[in-house]
Order: sequence, then C-alpha cells, then structure tokens
Amino acid sequence: MDLTVIAYVVYLLISGALTVWVAQTLSRNGKIFLADVLKGNEKLADAVNHLLVVGFYLVNLGFVALYLKAAEAVADARGLFEALSVKIGVVLLVLGVMHLGNVYVLNRIRRRGVMEREQTPPVGPQGWTRQSDAAPAPWNPPAAGTAQV
Repeated sequence: MDLTVIAYVVYLLISGALTVWVAQTLSRNGKIFLADVLKGNEKLADAVNHLLVVGFYLVNLGFVALYLKAAEAVADARGLFEALSVKIGVVLLVLGVMHLGNVYVLNRIRRRGVMEREQTPPVGPQGWTRQSDAAPAPWNPPAAGTAQV
C-alpha cells in the first residue's frame, strides 16, 4: 500500500477522533451555560446546544476533508510522520480556534442574559416618595448674598 494513502487514513482517524472529543466537551459544558442564559429552560438549552454542536461538526469535518490532499507524495516513514504532524497540527489549531470561538460566543450570550436579569428590580415599587398628591412647591433659587455650603 502507498504511504500517502496510509497518511490519509491515519490523518482522517486522528482528526475525526479529535473533532468528536472537542465537540463532546463543548456539548457537555456548553449546556450549563445555555441553561443559565435561557433561565432554566432545559429543552431550549438542549436544542440550541445540539444546533451548535452540529455546526461545529460541519465546519471542522469540512475543513478536515478539504485539507486532506497532500502537496507531495509520501516516500518514506519520515515523510509520513512529517506530513501527519503538519496536517494534525493545523487541525488542532483550527479546533482550538473554533473551541475558543464557541466559548466566547457562549460567554457573550451568558453576559447578555445576566445583564437583562440585573435590569429587573428585585422588589416592585411599594409607594411614592412624596407624601401628598398635591403639586410640589416650585424651586426657589437662593437669595443673593446668602452663603451656600
């Protein structure tokens, strides 16, 4: 068997396994963020989480497939390891960027939810600050010559 084909198979196996591992990690931990943002609506959090994971798979596996082609034929074992290290290294960098992007987006969504919750007062209004319903007295400026402190 040609070493280039072996490099392709090993690359696909390792890249696929890494993509699945990162996606599962995002799914498991992202569900907590989403449940917090969506105020405990577990069904909606699961649905949004699933959609994010599917998008993650599509982008990463699409990149893995597009990056499959080797520039040069692999001639020996050394070339096999060099080709794999470059390809898997690039895939790891892309997975890392995608992971950080997902964490950033989840954190931004969570912050927005926290800000919305903080805008709602914890206790409703209990009354008016002035005692009577009569119009307030007009404001009078201080008299000339009086000291203001």
